[in-house]
Amino acid sequence: MRISVNSIFLLLAALLPHAVHAADAAVATVNGQPVKQTWVDVVRQDIRDAGGKPDDQAILPLLVRNELLAQEAMRLGIDKRPGFAAHEEITHRELLANLLIKDTIRNNPISEDMLKAAYESFKTQEGNKEYSVRHIELKTEAEAREVIAQLAKGADFIKLAKEKSTDLSTRDNGGALGWLTMNAIVPPLGGAITKLQKGQYTTEPIQSRAGWHVLKLRGMRDFQPPAYDKVKEQLRHRLRNQQIAKLLESLRSKAKIEAAK
Repeated sequence: MRISVNSIFLLLAALLPHAVHAADAAVATVNGQPVKQTWVDVVRQDIRDAGGKPDDQAILPLLVRNELLAQEAMRLGIDKRPGFAAHEEITHRELLANLLIKDTIRNNPISEDMLKAAYESFKTQEGNKEYSVRHIELKTEAEAREVIAQLAKGADFIKLAKEKSTDLSTRDNGGALGWLTMNAIVPPLGGAITKLQKGQYTTEPIQSRAGWHVLKLRGMRDFQPPAYDKVKEQLRHRLRNQQIAKLLESLRSKAKIEAAK
């Protein structure tokens, strides 16, 4: 009876959780080269760390696939090509950096109290109002002043936005930005919006990094923050990013970094 290679892989994978292996025991070989149990363990843990559920029946075939490709690459001399050593060095350092970040996150767990404190801070930063705004984005101040002049003569804001705005993401819907909290609006625009009454537009061009803007306030309402459970994982991600940023800031403050002359 002939047994397919895939069947062997699946059988081996099914046995992995129940087998006892030495640290570097081979769970398979490819042209005599071992696929090690430690490799399986590392892949399994990486999947768990990423929030996934390891599929033992898929891990071994993946490692065998990679071994086949790696052996063929070496046979073709790809590992001897110019630049390969540099790629290897970069990959090595990326691995070390990623493992350090993992250790930092593992050794500094985000507690429920930290998440709740972040949620209260989030609500404060968002403010208690949100604004429905339209805008017309233009390349120059002169163009923005011309739009304002047309509005003063009774031109329709939506029509001008569709014709003249350089913001392709909002131009077709008349410059509508939807409902925004002040925290979501860049400061030059946010300051101008708070001075408007419903239905009013800015009579002076407002500059941002994207260009020059003419704004119109469509409405204002009390802001209802999303429930804690709905933003909990986003807050966890934000706190983890802050941990990483703090680590990098600490390392930079102690390092001597100089550009080569």
